[in-house]
Amino acid sequence: MGRKQTNKVIFENITVLDAGAKGVSVAKAPEGQVIFIPNVVPGDVVDVQTFKKRKSYFEGKAIRFHSYSQNRIEPLCQHFGACGGCKWQNMKYEQQLFYKNQEVYNNLKRIGKIELPDFEPILGSEKQFFYRNKMEFGFSDTRWLNETEIKSEDQSLSKKPALGFHIPRMWDKILDIEKCHLQEDPSNAIRNEIKRFATENNMMFFNARNHEGLLRTLMIRTASTGEIMVLIQFFQEDIKQRELLMNHIAEQFPEITSLQYVINSKANDTLYDQDIKLYKGRDYILEEMEGLQFSINAKSFYQTNSDQAYELYKITREFAGLNGSEVVYDLYTGTGTIAQFVSKKAKKVIGVEAVPEAIADAKENAKRNSITNCEFYVGDMKNVFNDDFISLHGQPDVIITDPPRDGMHKDVVEQLIKIGADKIVYVSCNSATQARDLALMDEYYKVTRVRPVDMFPQTHHVENVVLLERR
Repeated sequence: MGRKQTNKVIFENITVLDAGAKGVSVAKAPEGQVIFIPNVVPGDVVDVQTFKKRKSYFEGKAIRFHSYSQNRIEPLCQHFGACGGCKWQNMKYEQQLFYKNQEVYNNLKRIGKIELPDFEPILGSEKQFFYRNKMEFGFSDTRWLNETEIKSEDQSLSKKPALGFHIPRMWDKILDIEKCHLQEDPSNAIRNEIKRFATENNMMFFNARNHEGLLRTLMIRTASTGEIMVLIQFFQEDIKQRELLMNHIAEQFPEITSLQYVINSKANDTLYDQDIKLYKGRDYILEEMEGLQFSINAKSFYQTNSDQAYELYKITREFAGLNGSEVVYDLYTGTGTIAQFVSKKAKKVIGVEAVPEAIADAKENAKRNSITNCEFYVGDMKNVFNDDFISLHGQPDVIITDPPRDGMHKDVVEQLIKIGADKIVYVSCNSATQARDLALMDEYYKVTRVRPVDMFPQTHHVENVVLLERR
C-alpha cells in the first residue's frame, strides 16, 4: 500500500518488473498505476518515493532496497546515477541485450502491427566500455553537487568549475567528470589536463545563465586508426588565453592529429553554422574499414561506435544480397559510408543526402578510395525521386535507407512504394518510427529478416536492420 510523506506517496515492497523507455525501469503501484523508476534493475524489490503524479503513472525514486535482482551488477563508473549517460551500467550485459531485443520486437509488433519473421539474434558489442569515437563535454563555472556534497555544507565545493556532462533535464548544470568509461585514452587525460591547466591559469569557464565566460565546450574524436581530433569552443575571443591553452594542449599531447577551435558567441553551442579554425595538424581524421578510408571533420556524422558500425554495415550488405549486377540507392547517405562499403558488390550506387557538406565529404571519400561506381547527390528525400531522377540513374534493384531518429517522411515512404525496388534494407536507430514506416509499406512489402544491433552498451539505445521484399 502507499503512504504519504510530505505530500509525496511512498510505495513499499514494489517489485521492478521491466526495463522501459529511455533507460528507466517500470513497476506497478498496488492500484495498478505504472511507476517509472531510474537506477533500478528488473527483479529489484524496493520502496519508492514518488515525486511526480500523472493520471496513469507516477515517477519516483528507490529509497530502500529490500532485495536485489540476480541481474544486477556493480556499476563500474564512479559517476553512475548522477550522470545520465549509462543508465544500464548496473545491469548484466546479457540482460541489456534481452531488453533491447524485446523493445524492438514490441515496437514492430504493437506499433507496426505487421507479420514478422523470427528475429535473428541481436548482435552484442564486443567492447562494452570505451567504445565511443566522439565525446562532447561542457565547461561550467559552478559545478553540479551530488547529495553527499550538498549535505557536507562545504560552500567552497559549488565554486569549483566543472568540465563534463549536462545533468539530464537541466540545460545549465554540468556534472564534473573525473573518469568516463565511454571513450578510450587519451580522452580522459586530455579532458582532465585541459581542466587543470585552465583552472590554474584563471581561465573563465562558461556560465550558461549569464551567458559569459571564455571556455564553452570540448569535443574529442578518436578513430580506430589511432588518430585524434580535439576541438575547443570559446565563447569569446581572447588571443592571449586562447594561444596559451592551445599551445599547452599541443605540447602535452603531440599525438593529436587535428587540433581545432571555434569562437562561438551565439545563444546555442551547435557547431554546424560556425567557422572552425585549424590550429595544428589537419582539419580531419581518418577512419578505416575493410581498406576503405573515410575522412571525418569536426562537423561530420559518423557512427559513434566504429567497431560495431563495421558489424552493422556487414549485416546491411548481407541483407541486400548483392551479386554485382544491382543498381543500389542509398538514402540518407551522410558521408557515403554505407554506399562505399557496399559498392564493390554492386553495379552502381546512388547516394542521396540533404546536407551539402556531407555530400562533399562523400565525394571526397569516394575519390580517396578510388571508387568509381558511386554517385552522390544533394536533395530533400521527399522531393528528389521524381521520374527524371529515376530515368537518369536507373531503376534501383535495392534501396538502403538509414534515416534519422524521426524515421522517413510519409512522402518518402510513398516514393519508395512507387519506385518498387525488389528489396529495401531499412537501418534504424529508432524502432518505433521504423515500425510506423513498415506499417505504411506492409501492403506492398513483406518483412523477411530482422536483426537488432547493439551500438551503445550500458544504454537503452539499439539499432535495427530490416529486410523488406516486394510482395
